[in-house]
Amino acid sequence: MSRKIKLIWDFRGEAASKTAEHHDIHLKEYLDEEKITLEKTGFEIINEMHAIAFIVVEEKDMITFRDILKPHRGEVYQD
Repeated sequence: MSRKIKLIWDFRGEAASKTAEHHDIHLKEYLDEEKITLEKTGFEIINEMHAIAFIVVEEKDMITFRDILKPHRGEVYQD
């Protein structure tokens, strides 16, 4: 079984949650336009001043997505 990588965009400040939610919409639009099906996309509110948007990709595809989408960071995904 191959590892999955969670590519993450961090947003901070009072509008972090709305910005992360909006970024998730753009990620989904990109995936639809490119006809790419991924296991998971979304956003999470960490606290009132920090939220993230993310996509989960196969490790073998991580570099391609990283270079195109320019996430802030990544981590091994565990469901």
